[in-house]
Amino acid sequence: MPDDAAQKKDGEFDVVMPRGKTADGVGTQVLRARPGRIEAGEVRPMPEGKPLVAGEVVSLQQRADAPGLFDVKVEHVVQGPASQGTHVGPAQVATPEYRDSWERVFGAGSRELN
Repeated sequence: MPDDAAQKKDGEFDVVMPRGKTADGVGTQVLRARPGRIEAGEVRPMPEGKPLVAGEVVSLQQRADAPGLFDVKVEHVVQGPASQGTHVGPAQVATPEYRDSWERVFGAGSRELN
């Protein structure tokens, strides 16, 4: 069975070169090269039971001809909050019951901050 590098179109590549441990010692700093760009980043193990916030889930395969390089296969792209809209944070919920309770506690005056 041919490897992923051979299945890519001519001129396409996606490789990483490890540079060392991350500051917390959990991940690895990498340089990633793709057509038209070179990026600095990190690869980290996926912690079980924790949500992925943003980035890519990748698998790496060491190159036989260059042991210091790894071919990257993107398994899944995790869309972050910025790509889902402009709001960041918890849902903004203002039901009629919430508004009535607010006015009971704080009064019906202006809610603007000075």
